Amino acid sequence: MASHPQAQAQAQAQIEPSSSNPPGSPPAPGWQSIASDWASDKDAFKQVPWGKAMMWIFLLSDTFIFTCFLTGYMSVRMTITTAWPNPSEVFALTIAGREIPLILIAIMTFVLISSSGTMAMAVNFAYRRDRMKTTALMLATAALGVTFVGMQAFEWSKLIAEGVRPWGNPMGAAQFGASFFMITGFHGLHVSIGAIYLSIVALKVFRGDYERSGNYQNVEIAGLYWHFVDLVWVFIFAFFYLW
Repeated sequence: MASHPQAQAQAQAQIEPSSSNPPGSPPAPGWQSIASDWASDKDAFKQVPWGKAMMWIFLLSDTFIFTCFLTGYMSVRMTITTAWPNPSEVFALTIAGREIPLILIAIMTFVLISSSGTMAMAVNFAYRRDRMKTTALMLATAALGVTFVGMQAFEWSKLIAEGVRPWGNPMGAAQFGASFFMITGFHGLHVSIGAIYLSIVALKVFRGDYERSGNYQNVEIAGLYWHFVDLVWVFIFAFFYLW
């Protein structure tokens, strides 16, 4: 008889739901469900550095902006009734008496894609703690970025000399100038900021700041930004110059 109350308590405990959710069970209702979801998210991102997480959030927001720009551009292209300038003619260069279409754009694309390769190698050598090679490759990446911006400035000056403006265009649709300067200018701004950013990180690598802390994740975070800039240019090249 002495064990009868204990048996009743055990039976009641089996009937009552447990306050904690074992792994794999559906979330508890109400506030317990919210707490359970928050705890699982916390565990999922526990090993992700804050710098990398914030960079991903920034790149996601930037993706929305570039998507809006390109969507607006495509909407204008599909609905406008005025003739749109032919990119092969607008962006052609005369070399040795011959007009070569899109030659400058092709070189710009090659330079920017090459910089993505040097940035990837810089991250690789950073995690090997090879400061000299990491610094050299990051500076090479920044130099390629500056080269790209310089060629873009030449492209802008050529079109401005030919009369293209954000509010007008002697070659056809007036929206061409506004779309071109807005999209390529916003991307060029990102490349310029990225070149400065990479140069600063490269200087810190060269001084041994990350060697003392034993953490080279800032190089990888800078690489995320640079690869994003390169990827955006692929879409700009496809939709603006090839369409």
